[in-house]
Amino acid sequence: MLGNFQKSQLRIEIDASANTIRESLLLPEKLKKWLTMSRLPEQMPAELHLGFEFTSWNGPVPIQHSVNVVGDNCLGLILSQGIDGFHEWYWGEGWVQSRLEGVTLLPLALGHSFNLLSLRQFVAIADQKK
Repeated sequence: MLGNFQKSQLRIEIDASANTIRESLLLPEKLKKWLTMSRLPEQMPAELHLGFEFTSWNGPVPIQHSVNVVGDNCLGLILSQGIDGFHEWYWGEGWVQSRLEGVTLLPLALGHSFNLLSLRQFVAIADQKK
C-alpha cells in the first residue's frame, strides 16, 4: 500500500442520546445523510451487522469496509484499498469517540475531524425531532 501510516483519535460531546448516535452509525439510511465526504453503495442492509462488507468512495478512491465488531455502544471496521487499517467507534449519552488508523495517501485526520463534526450536527438535529 502506498502512503504513510496515520492515526487520529477524537472524542467529542454531542447533544444527543446514545440511541440516536447508535442509529446514526449503524443504520445506513442515516449514515448516508451525514457521511457527506463518502459515497456509500445504494444496496445496503437496514442495519450494519457483523461480517457485512461494502465499498465507499472518497472521490476516486475506493475504501473497502468489513464490519468486525457491532455492539450496543461500539462499531469496528477493518479497512482496505484506499486505507489499509481500521476504524473504531464508541459512544454513550452525549459523547462519541472514534479512532482511525491506517496507511493511506488521504489526509486522514482532516477527513476524520470533518466527519465527526458532520455527525455532531446531524445527531443534534435528529435528537431534537424525536
